[in-house]
Amino acid sequence: MTTLSDLQDEYEFLEADDRYRLLIDLGRALEPMPEPLKTDATLVRGCSAAVWVYPTVRDDGRLHFLADSNAAITKGIIALVLLTVQDRTPAEILAIDIPAALVPFELSNQLSSNRTQGIPNMIALIRETAARYT
Repeated sequence: MTTLSDLQDEYEFLEADDRYRLLIDLGRALEPMPEPLKTDATLVRGCSAAVWVYPTVRDDGRLHFLADSNAAITKGIIALVLLTVQDRTPAEILAIDIPAALVPFELSNQLSSNRTQGIPNMIALIRETAARYT
């Protein structure tokens, strides 16, 4: 999996259209989320597109998230958020300033407010999940 810093280095040199394509490619690379997990219980509220996030706990206590969306760009945003937290311990996740980690990607400047309005809800769900497991 690409690291957030590697992705940032690539992203900053791209034009707007190429940044969209990069986000779409990130979304396509997400681990598939089985359809039965896409339920009302895993739906992230407040997103303009449908977004589902399902946490799993690895044997070593690390959290692994499955996620999907019905919109390609939104799915890419989810992938970007997951790069900050995937396969980390709950304590590590709670210590990460996820919004700050995403600042270099200038999502609010690159995307419409409809596309970015659900990001805080995705982050809140991930943080609440980590808090439950600490």
